[in-house]
Amino acid sequence: MKASLGPLLYCWPKEKVMEFYKSVADSSIPLVYLGETICSRRRELKFSDYMEIANMLRESGKEVVISTLALLEAPSEYSELKKQVANGEFIIEANDMGAVQAAKEKGLPFICGPTVNNYNLASLKKLHAWGMQRFVMPVELSKNWLNTVLSVEKPGFEVEVFGHGYLPLALSARCFTARHQGLAKDKCQTICLSNPKGLLAQTQESQPLLRLNGIQTQSAACIDLSPEIGEMAKMGVDYFRVSPSGMQCISLAEQLFEADVSGRVANTEDRCNGYWYQEAGFNNLS
Repeated sequence: MKASLGPLLYCWPKEKVMEFYKSVADSSIPLVYLGETICSRRRELKFSDYMEIANMLRESGKEVVISTLALLEAPSEYSELKKQVANGEFIIEANDMGAVQAAKEKGLPFICGPTVNNYNLASLKKLHAWGMQRFVMPVELSKNWLNTVLSVEKPGFEVEVFGHGYLPLALSARCFTARHQGLAKDKCQTICLSNPKGLLAQTQESQPLLRLNGIQTQSAACIDLSPEIGEMAKMGVDYFRVSPSGMQCISLAEQLFEADVSGRVANTEDRCNGYWYQEAGFNNLS
């Protein structure tokens, strides 16, 4: 079992993104996902920039995956998707069934991201027959669900679990961040740049509830399943995903599998691990 670094879900200035991935290149993280998965209006980096970063990471010894949009809303976005699928160098992470279809049509292998609704073994087998090499378990599913799937028979594909970061919960055609600022989605001024970790939404009792990230809704607290790494390895999980929200996630991902850490990374934030234990997602369990 190894660590992976998921795609950057936030809108950062190009200079900060480049600095971040240069640090990733110097790290011991073996698998890196790369690309815009949330909103095509985030144009700080172009496809050519991501390919440049991908080549830099590959030269440093990383396995690199190009991640695609999780919600396709326009023909131009599908055209960009086809360019990503046919990049000729790197496997893609399909975060939408449109990406699955585009890869299938070209006979190319792909990875299913956590926003593809894989809820049973029959679906996973069908996707594997179409070219799926690995799937990231949807975050709302549990350890028991995964254990059942893996215990039926040895799958021909790899398994990855979203183990640390702000949970991706939902996507909408509306941009909540722009709306909060009184801006139209089509004239958003890339306001997401002002919220490098999303915009925290609270209840009327000032309890953290959700995190608004453009058109994406995330959990207010982080999931942290690092204490479960040993159990995941026994179950047959191949990768533990860390979703980046800052530079500190690089060292966190490196520490996860160090012998003296024993699968537990110190975390001072509230955790929302409930889904893994078949309970309400925001519950802090271990």
